[in-house]
Amino acid sequence: MIGVLQKTRQPFNANAIAQAGAIAGLLDVDHQRKTRELTHEGRAYFEEQFALMGLEYVPSQANFVLVKVGDGNEVFKALLAKGVIVRAMASYQLPEWIRVSVGTQPQNRRFIAELQEVLARVPAAVLA
Repeated sequence: MIGVLQKTRQPFNANAIAQAGAIAGLLDVDHQRKTRELTHEGRAYFEEQFALMGLEYVPSQANFVLVKVGDGNEVFKALLAKGVIVRAMASYQLPEWIRVSVGTQPQNRRFIAELQEVLARVPAAVLA
């Protein structure tokens, strides 16, 4: 039964403990301020790094950024193999794009470093 339920669950669903944490976060104004600052800084960092790398991206006001990487599914798989989770956007009719969520600054720096390494290894035809 668990196996069947696992097939239908959303990839990032929230259990009761996560929901209780979310409620606590909503009641904590200082936490909200810090989270907002972290998100603004991380998003700006991603956009700056993508521009330096010559990658097209969609300027964002959210906690994630869309970036064009060539073969989004291949980049997704390569990053996943390195323990970095992003979202491939092929199911949204954007096969050349991935979506990356803002994390802590160390997580953001790790993502950029791993992305640079992955893109350096991907055949040029994939990025064309």
